[in-house]
Amino acid sequence: MEFIKDKFFLWGILAGLFWTGFGLIILVYFLSNDSIENSLQFLYTQNKLGGVISLAALVNLPIFFLALRKNKFPFAAGIVAVSLTLVFLIVFLKITA
Repeated sequence: MEFIKDKFFLWGILAGLFWTGFGLIILVYFLSNDSIENSLQFLYTQNKLGGVISLAALVNLPIFFLALRKNKFPFAAGIVAVSLTLVFLIVFLKITA
């Protein structure tokens, strides 16, 4: 658990959040003719937001494996922490639907 105190763990969390958010915005932008805000609200009301978030989180996979390849284990652990948080968010969205 020493890696949690490492600054690269925080960088991994920030990178995971950034790339997931970027992927979400890109997916919604290209797959919808409406504005991003209205599209996200529509996806939420149709109970499809969790699926789009999970697709957007796939961007983190190559970043995770690249971090492992370069022996940046705290950074990779930050990516995993974001991925687990997204899993809980998606489960919450599916349960409350």
